[in-house]
Amino acid sequence: MSEILQMVLVGLAVIALLGVVLEDVIHVNKAKVTLFLGTFSWFLLYVFHSDSPDESQAIGLGFEENVSEIASLWLFLVAAMTFVAYLNKKGMIENVILLFLPKRIKERSLLFLTAIFCFIFSSLADNITATLVSVTLILSLNLSTKKTVRFATLVVFAVNSGGVSLITGDVTTLMIFLEGKVHILELLMLSLPAFSAVMVLALLLSHGMNETVEINIRHNEVRSVDLMIAGAFLCTIISTIAANVLFGIPPVLMFLMGMATMFLIARFFNDDKEEEQSILEYIRVIEFETLLFFLGILLLVGMLKEIEVLDSIVRMYEILPPFVANFLMGVLSAMIDNVPLTAALLKAGIVMSDADWLGLTYAVGVGGSLLVIGSAAGIVAMSKVNGLTFASYARYCLVLLIVYSLGYIASVALAQLVLGT
Repeated sequence: MSEILQMVLVGLAVIALLGVVLEDVIHVNKAKVTLFLGTFSWFLLYVFHSDSPDESQAIGLGFEENVSEIASLWLFLVAAMTFVAYLNKKGMIENVILLFLPKRIKERSLLFLTAIFCFIFSSLADNITATLVSVTLILSLNLSTKKTVRFATLVVFAVNSGGVSLITGDVTTLMIFLEGKVHILELLMLSLPAFSAVMVLALLLSHGMNETVEINIRHNEVRSVDLMIAGAFLCTIISTIAANVLFGIPPVLMFLMGMATMFLIARFFNDDKEEEQSILEYIRVIEFETLLFFLGILLLVGMLKEIEVLDSIVRMYEILPPFVANFLMGVLSAMIDNVPLTAALLKAGIVMSDADWLGLTYAVGVGGSLLVIGSAAGIVAMSKVNGLTFASYARYCLVLLIVYSLGYIASVALAQLVLGT
């Protein structure tokens, strides 16, 4: 492969990264930028590689492997997000929230309840949905701008923290799991240090939150079919964990079967013949913009692996211990989207212990919370909360760094205690 082609392909990857960072400046959707440059880079690789038959075959195999990995991730996310889209549309999620909230509550207590809800809900749903639901609740309270920003900051950190211990909660966790670096039961260990870090942050942010909040409780009508589908969602999550542990069944297979079960329940147990949306229509409600962004990013990372550019990432792990390198990767994920960063690390062939892989899972999952632009949850919250800006969020940067560090240290320590080095 010529050096010119390699430089061009690396340049396209850099342009894609700049397109993500500068999305608000150039007003071009990051999904469109990354998808075009991801597909175009592979096109160039096919057309302008050397005439060697071995290299041509290697590129073909590399692309097939890349697409296969993306397909597994895509199908899993489509199934999980369809479940959540249905339950959210039917008001089931809002009902669960209001079930635990009184009409009057102290701001301090509400802050802790918000943290607990965000942590649990983001383990089951995608980060974007969890953030949207939580932010909508916060905005309905009519708090002052300063307190709203404080709540939103907690939401971002709690949502990102909740997703790291289950494959249904965070894309980077799912990616690391699908590569066989961690196992489901090992991931569950992360829930304790991650939850503890969220509670510490809630405690730090609760200073001065002493007023009483009035909550308008309005329950949505719940039909039997909605309850059955909610039960099917919970059963799918539990069976996915059990099937993988006992039989090694891929999570994507269990979630596709769960989604099919949801369709059948809606078809045979729904008495409402005038349903506004067919059950299949809920697939269109999911965040395809996010899925297309992942597709473009993973195509770019696959291309960088193919031209052996990712080998440079390994050098940090040759210079620094994995404990330190993983921590820095988490901090870096606040500036570089954690999806391409995680994909690059997985493709780089890094060798670490199980405890270190769990530490990396926590780092890249939670590290993006250090800056409001560092995660999908932060971007969504910033778009919905008027007072939440880069600067207003940055006021809590030091507190977030301290809490992130405590969670990371606790995660690695617990993993080494249970799994050994």
